[in-house]
Amino acid sequence: MPSKAKTGKKLVIVESPAKSKTIAKYLGEGFIVEASIGHIRDLPQPSELPAELKKSSVGKFAVDIEHDFKPYYVVSPDKKKKVTELKAALKDADELYLATDGDREGEAIAWHLLEVLKPKVPVYRMTFGEITKEAIQRAMGNLRDVDQDLVDAQETRRVLDRLYGYEISPVLWRKVARGLSAGRVQSVVTRMVVDRERERMAFRAASYWDLTGQFGADSGSFKAKLAAVDGSKVASGRDFNDNGELTSRNVAHLNEELATSLAAGLQNAEFRVRSVDTKPYTRRPAAPFTTSTLQQEAGRKLRFSSKSTMQIAQRLYENGYITYMRTDSSALSDEAITAARRQASELYGPEYIPQSPRVYTNKAANAQEAHEAIRPAGDSFRTPAQVAKQLSGDEFRLYELIWKRTVASQMGDAKGSTATIRLGAVSTDGRDAEFSASGTVITFPGFLAAYEEGKDETRGDDDSDEARRLPNVAKGDALTASDIQALGHETSPPPRYTEASLTAELEKKGIGRPSTYASTISTIQDRGYVRKQGSALVPSWIAFSVIRLLEQHFSDYVDYEFTADMEGDLDKIANGQEAGASWLRHFYFGEGSDPGLLSIVNNLGEIDAREINSIPITDQITLRVGKFGPYLESSAAVVDPKTGEIVESARANVPEDLAPDELTAAKAVELMETAAPEERVLGADPHTGHTVVAKNGRYGAYVTEIIPEMTDEELARQPVEYYKNGKPKPPKKPVKAKPRTGSLFQSMTVETVTLDEALQLMSLPRALGEDAEGNLITVQNGRFGPYLKKGTDSRSIGSEEEIFTITLEQALEIYSQPKQRGARAAVPPLAEFGPDPVSEKNIVVKEGRFGPYITDGITNITVPRATSLEELTREQAVELLAEKRAKGPVKRTATRKAPAKKKATAKK
Repeated sequence: MPSKAKTGKKLVIVESPAKSKTIAKYLGEGFIVEASIGHIRDLPQPSELPAELKKSSVGKFAVDIEHDFKPYYVVSPDKKKKVTELKAALKDADELYLATDGDREGEAIAWHLLEVLKPKVPVYRMTFGEITKEAIQRAMGNLRDVDQDLVDAQETRRVLDRLYGYEISPVLWRKVARGLSAGRVQSVVTRMVVDRERERMAFRAASYWDLTGQFGADSGSFKAKLAAVDGSKVASGRDFNDNGELTSRNVAHLNEELATSLAAGLQNAEFRVRSVDTKPYTRRPAAPFTTSTLQQEAGRKLRFSSKSTMQIAQRLYENGYITYMRTDSSALSDEAITAARRQASELYGPEYIPQSPRVYTNKAANAQEAHEAIRPAGDSFRTPAQVAKQLSGDEFRLYELIWKRTVASQMGDAKGSTATIRLGAVSTDGRDAEFSASGTVITFPGFLAAYEEGKDETRGDDDSDEARRLPNVAKGDALTASDIQALGHETSPPPRYTEASLTAELEKKGIGRPSTYASTISTIQDRGYVRKQGSALVPSWIAFSVIRLLEQHFSDYVDYEFTADMEGDLDKIANGQEAGASWLRHFYFGEGSDPGLLSIVNNLGEIDAREINSIPITDQITLRVGKFGPYLESSAAVVDPKTGEIVESARANVPEDLAPDELTAAKAVELMETAAPEERVLGADPHTGHTVVAKNGRYGAYVTEIIPEMTDEELARQPVEYYKNGKPKPPKKPVKAKPRTGSLFQSMTVETVTLDEALQLMSLPRALGEDAEGNLITVQNGRFGPYLKKGTDSRSIGSEEEIFTITLEQALEIYSQPKQRGARAAVPPLAEFGPDPVSEKNIVVKEGRFGPYITDGITNITVPRATSLEELTREQAVELLAEKRAKGPVKRTATRKAPAKKKATAKK
């Protein structure tokens, strides 16, 4: 068979189309650059496996747990066309270059391409940290093979995450709520946020007082703070623990009385300088950005979320503006160091760069040095002004931040001096009071001329005296005092995590990889475990339930050290020091005294779901995480203040915007006392005999009827069904009748609505009659007010009261008029239920092609035929959307037309 003729073409495969366009400019003729658009294959859902595999050792996870945990990969349905295109391009190529990213994920993508494309031409692995002409040329001179150790490490992570999620998540579904998920890193990060909130909930504030005053000398005035009384240091916030107890010995704890009397006794005292201490000040620049520090600083300075930071950085990298943005290294290449020093010298002067280049090493746990730090791309940097017109606003701001940090990292130290003045006097009651003031004067700004690192919120007293110049005084100098006043303070609880401070803590503990921090923090918000309050991360009550269950029954898997050690083990696999299959076997099946995940899941024992979902607030009030959200329940008898009746096991809803640490004992009592009664009996429907009640639901007041259960005698009278063999079938449980319901008008309350009004509300929608074409016209109430409905044509009417007075003639008159909102105006929703707890989008019921459906703009679910719009509640809508979301998108099987039958040809 003749060999394939040489074409001179070389196929280069990268991940993204943007990256392919940039690289193509530097490779020249003969190179064809294509993009795989990320991974081309992955583990399928077990339900998608072939029938013969579902009952095998592969069936549970799409991983063969009996044969070295070998994954069963499939090409993703949306990538089949792309694979066909790549195979076609490969047919015309003499060489294949796999130029995916140089991290574990990129290495795995390259390996998958190799496995699927099965090239018969030479294959080269090509990596580069930046997309510039010089970097591409260097990469062509440093080609290698696919690194199987990196592939093994990434595959081990993928299988590990599948084992973890598929074994633990179902436990959460059964004991907390459907649709929840557990994750190797996700659950630990959620625990960190919950733990911080627990600290805030347990925190007890302590009060302390001090004095401040304004002091003057011939050379100027300055402000000073009381430092000591009778030789003892004055207590500050740092001297108390989180229980409000004073922990430091030999300190003077001033209360209001002592502080105000001291201030009064110093009003006319003679103050003198007791000491002046001056020390040299030196401050070094921060290291160039890693993935983690970039996310932190962009959060502090630019108010970007971690996810946004990485998305913008990805665009900058793919278009050749910065180096690769997923890196643990703070090191710079020789070329980058030269470029940074040259630019600093040109912009600020040669005196601003040190004699020798600065070299940085990592301090974070489990740091890897595989890549260079994040910096401007190229062997010479473009200034922000040079790229301003080529970038969007956010891209420019992030590029400028990276440029400043990189250039500053190679600049000289900031230098100056810090002076501390101690001054004092004796009060009229004989107490000796000593004040202190500090200030730093920068004499040489060094790197501060280019950049200064931001800081996260900290606890304690802010004694920062940066850049404050103090007057020139000497020991023994007399000072004039004014405005001496006593100030009261309270200790503050630990600050909540922000995305920036959470990222810093994750890196410090060695949990997860910095490249995944952004997606992990985004995931715990998307799952409803955490929400943002300003920039602070606040856990939900359901997160408390999830973490409590995991702590009690899967303690190792949410332990910080265990998770960090696991990350270290995965790094050993990447370095070829351990095999992924044997590590997974130990993790899942256990070894020796280590039980392994499978044994833990199989021996969970009985889990009390009610206990898991209950958090005591007081001795008699408990917060419970229910199916439709958190609520308070009291074990004590509560007297209704309006009726005087004793209500057993009273309940109160918890406002959605109330943070857990704000639900104090006093707040819980207030919510219980102000809660409207859950239910009020209005009487019996004269036609059916059913009891009619008014209720306060979590999302509004409504009336409904109570349909009694069938008695044993009624059940016995049910007709008996028989099998074909003549034997009677077991009696079926009767289908429970749906009660009629109706939302209260805005003018009504549970306390004031009458039985007659309730019966009217439950009768809605009200049929008015038919138009000339036979179309039925009804009137009903919606979230946007009362309206008429004729088919899909809806028209608003004036007030809710008109629902029961409007006539068919009046309705026909309204329909005879053109719509006021334009020919293509949107039909008002049939119902609206407020924001969805998962997507945070507004839930509405719309009229669809196949009937009414519920949607949050992302997920759609048809209203069950057995449920009328009037009885559909928010709780049902939320649950239906959650169930649909949990099932995932519907897999639609393409229907193929049968090939046309060929006409039989007559035999000759």
